[in-house]
Amino acid sequence: MKNNRREFLKFLGASSIGVSSLSLIQACQSSLDNSASPFPTQKDDVVLLNGLSYYPVISWGDKMKDGLVFGFNNDYIETEYLSDDEMIMWVNHEYTNPLFVSGVERNKENIDKERSLTGGSLLKLKKSGERWVFVEGDEHNRGVRADTPMTYAYGRKIQGSNKVIGTCSNCAGGKTPWNTFLTCEENYDMSYGELDRKTGKLLYEPYMGWNKVYPHSPEHYGWVVEIEPKTGKAQKHIKLGRFAHESATCHLSKTNKVVVYSGDDKKDEHLYKFVSQSGSDFKEGVLYAANIEKGQWLALDLELSPLLKKHFSSQTEVLTYPREAAKILGATELNRPEDIEIHPKTGEIFVSLTNNKPKGDLHGSILKISEANGDHTSTQFSASTFAMGGEYFSCPDNLTFDSEGNLWMATDISGSSLNKGKYQKFKNNGLFVIPTSGKNAGRVIQVASAPIDAEFTGLKFDKDETTLFLSVQHPGETTSDLKAPTSTWPTGSMPKPTVIAITGDTIGKIKGLS
Repeated sequence: MKNNRREFLKFLGASSIGVSSLSLIQACQSSLDNSASPFPTQKDDVVLLNGLSYYPVISWGDKMKDGLVFGFNNDYIETEYLSDDEMIMWVNHEYTNPLFVSGVERNKENIDKERSLTGGSLLKLKKSGERWVFVEGDEHNRGVRADTPMTYAYGRKIQGSNKVIGTCSNCAGGKTPWNTFLTCEENYDMSYGELDRKTGKLLYEPYMGWNKVYPHSPEHYGWVVEIEPKTGKAQKHIKLGRFAHESATCHLSKTNKVVVYSGDDKKDEHLYKFVSQSGSDFKEGVLYAANIEKGQWLALDLELSPLLKKHFSSQTEVLTYPREAAKILGATELNRPEDIEIHPKTGEIFVSLTNNKPKGDLHGSILKISEANGDHTSTQFSASTFAMGGEYFSCPDNLTFDSEGNLWMATDISGSSLNKGKYQKFKNNGLFVIPTSGKNAGRVIQVASAPIDAEFTGLKFDKDETTLFLSVQHPGETTSDLKAPTSTWPTGSMPKPTVIAITGDTIGKIKGLS
């Protein structure tokens, strides 16, 4: 890591931003009463701060309805309430581990099983006493998976077809102002590869090898998918661009336009926002990429940015390969922009930049974007670094805010790096809270620790903020022998990705910090 702060910010892609907020990070990482902290830890369990407890909601393989089971590697969580004590919950299933779910041989039987467990699930939950309970067999329980037929929105076409088979690599997401769910296709190339735009040839063979059995075009994946909660109807949105979408965080502007923020989770890729012409759909609008140094949103649009006409033959081609368009216009390369959340009181945008090891950024940071005049449709903004990894946390990923403006953040140190080298002091991945205002602003507090090899994803509060839902993703991920798994959480014998609910009085105490 470079010692000079200015040089460090340069390879963050933010050489011109201020760092005054960094002084807010205080030397504090203990429980709220300063008693002995249980963190960091390598315990194979969900370890929690005093005053918190958890219970499982649903695990991989649990029965949902009519032979359908809950998928693998649960990720993003979103909810829609039917009443005060009933909800529909959406959960992403990002990818599968063939060792656990199918078998390493790339044949149709194994790939079919993997596809059936990837995508997402709609679940009916009902409040029973103080707990949210999954209702097995309910009519609302559905799978929208990698083998589910769907269409492109508004009759649009990719490669001459409006139809597409499945959604995969579903990481984070969002919720529209009209109360539908958005799920984001991230690392689709691990299943179907990626094409060279000019030759149309496959650039490399995908790790999962689904294309060997199902030779679907990679251009069919990498989109934002809209899900209707009550019916499961799914459609992909071309206008929001195609890349490794980590999130699709929506905001309804003062001028009644929907603004959607997305990170492209890859080293040296970009931060995007889509500004819709309407407050009720994504039919028309403009996709932008961020130049952090200049504080400008660059229009990935042939008419607004004529330079692109020298490189692309149509607007659909621009949206299918926006990474290339963003680089042509001078968008800032960032260190794996992942989850994005909007402060409930200030409207500021917080972006996780997880890391970029080749550039010396081992621990990542959290970037803060302030749109000009508080207008989320503006093409101008200012940027600053809210928090730096390396001292109290490493590799920030999933984010959420509580209603008081405390930032809740989960880390994603990869399984190959956990408890090794410069990551050793952090031990297992964790859940942290950073107040953004008041006397505790910037204080980093660890709230939970994940089981071995796992990370927390999908942070979502229930409506009264007494329960925090979390996905515990890929426990035991580095297992190479099923007879000796690296984690046995939560069964005691075999690891299972699981959605849990965290409750306890300490949630209220944390909310009071801002």
